Amino acid sequence: MATPSKNASPAEPEQLLPLTPAVFHILVALAGGELHGYAIMQDVIATTDGQIRMGPGTLYGTIKRMLDIGLIEECGDRPDPGLGDERRRYYRLTGFGGQVATAETQRLSKILREARRRGLADGVAANPG
Repeated sequence: MATPSKNASPAEPEQLLPLTPAVFHILVALAGGELHGYAIMQDVIATTDGQIRMGPGTLYGTIKRMLDIGLIEECGDRPDPGLGDERRRYYRLTGFGGQVATAETQRLSKILREARRRGLADGVAANPG
């Protein structure tokens, strides 16, 4: 993922593609609604059947970069102030972040369609040579 200057988003979502797996998984997690960091980590584990686990360093370093370029934003209010720890910070997608997530999903879908066309979905390439 390219890194524009702080607090500056590129004009087009495609300029950030391809995304790193960490960025993409965080965007997917936040597409379901506002979450705090630990909930994002749990969502990634759940949606990848445990194949991807982000440690706190990876998660919060990635979140910082995503905040800087405007993919996500910190929520001012917690979804339910009566629940959880007051120190938790909640995050949500920005409009631009949603556009980038959509562009990456479309890019990956094209690659997956081609892989299936070539027989990789069955585990055997149609033309291994």
